Amino acid sequence: MGLSIKQSEFAAEDFERFSAKVRTDLAALRRLLDRPDFGEGESSIGAEVEFYIVNPDLYVQPINTEIADRVQDPQLTVELNRFNLEYNLTPQAFSGTPFARTEHELLAATRCINQHAKPLEGELVPIGILPTLRQSDMGAEVMTDLPRYHALSKALLKQRGEPFSIHIGGNDVIDLTADDVYMEGATTSFQLHWRVPANRFADYFNAVQLVTPIALALASNSPSLFGHHLWDETRIALFKQSIDSRSPHHKTWRHPPRVYYGNGWVRSAWELFAASASLYPPILPVLSEEDPMAMIDHGQVPELAELRLHQGTTWPWNRAIYDHADGGHLRIEIRSMPAGPTAVDMCANGLFVIGAALAVLDDIHHLTSILPFHYTEHNFYRAAKYGIGAEIIWPHKDQVQLQDTPLLNVARALLPRAREALQRTAVDDTEIDRLLGIIEGRIETTLSGARWQRYMTQSLLRSLGPSDAFRSMLALYIANQKQNTPLHEWTLSP
Repeated sequence: MGLSIKQSEFAAEDFERFSAKVRTDLAALRRLLDRPDFGEGESSIGAEVEFYIVNPDLYVQPINTEIADRVQDPQLTVELNRFNLEYNLTPQAFSGTPFARTEHELLAATRCINQHAKPLEGELVPIGILPTLRQSDMGAEVMTDLPRYHALSKALLKQRGEPFSIHIGGNDVIDLTADDVYMEGATTSFQLHWRVPANRFADYFNAVQLVTPIALALASNSPSLFGHHLWDETRIALFKQSIDSRSPHHKTWRHPPRVYYGNGWVRSAWELFAASASLYPPILPVLSEEDPMAMIDHGQVPELAELRLHQGTTWPWNRAIYDHADGGHLRIEIRSMPAGPTAVDMCANGLFVIGAALAVLDDIHHLTSILPFHYTEHNFYRAAKYGIGAEIIWPHKDQVQLQDTPLLNVARALLPRAREALQRTAVDDTEIDRLLGIIEGRIETTLSGARWQRYMTQSLLRSLGPSDAFRSMLALYIANQKQNTPLHEWTLSP
């Protein structure tokens, strides 16, 4: 979240100074974006993977700081809850085999971390929500003891004025309240960063927004919480509700949720930063010494630390990222996909969402003109709830009337177009064929991580009680995951 946070208490004047600095940063960003050469450079990708830590009985093991202290890898960071870790992968040029390089780095990092975790009776599991997670595992005491998490929690709770309320339907229904933000730590994701041309940022961003529901459904891997069978991507609903700082009793205007899909089709990169600054009160008002306007006057590229920090405390499912590195550039952070099931599956998800976005890019002005934005937001939540069984509203270039279409039909038609679009990039055909072949396998077998988990659990429930069925399913999941076998090749017999 930008700057290192070393305090958890702030005064009213801290928030006022921080807000003023954010406004200065916004003016500086506008000047940067007006530079004709800003953001030029080769396309690249980066990724972050969040993990659960489990013990030998496959329940959560809250030892993230102990593992991080042993590993001593700056790319490994602790997460909100003590049973979560995050690994930040090295950025890769979007040429040759970028995802193969990412996959190999992730596998090597996981092996190394597990070697350090084993003496502590811990092991990493990439999965959207751990099937064996229990309500007794959750609570304020499970949060990682760092100032930034304490500050985040205090600020969100203060704005809300009461405990967080969580209601999720599905095959079952779950209703619960949480007196802190620890429920957010039950969700783990694979977050993809894609550097795109600054002068066409809006087109690329809108293309990603349009295709994200397809990618999310195919990647879905979070079908349960506390033994309840809920959405195919329960994580989406849980993350949004677990940190919703809006007061449900506020009678006048209130800001939108900090976890959201978007406010409309985007016209410029700047408006995304400006909207987050105007819609959401700051919650971590940490100030830097930087004078961004002076730096721009001298031809330099400022960090815009306050703007980046504030942007990091809003959580759109696709987020605009400004980075001062490499002469300054813009990225799209694609945040909705879950962790797991395997390294190669996550890489396939990443290449597919980029390929799908490139496939619709040339027609994006027409497609967004005939599809009102609220339909693509609706598509996103349908995909999260129903996964590969969802029906969505999908625009076609020659379409006369919008109508519901099975998501899998859209995916089937989009896949060859994604392949063709990627073949026009510098990515090797071997990479494209290997990873899109995995997506094709999921489409043809109608199998996602969520569907595999659900099917296996139901099969095991014929002979086991609920907790043992979830635990046995997770043991099979981990065995497959360790082999890095693509999901669509997993057996469906216990």
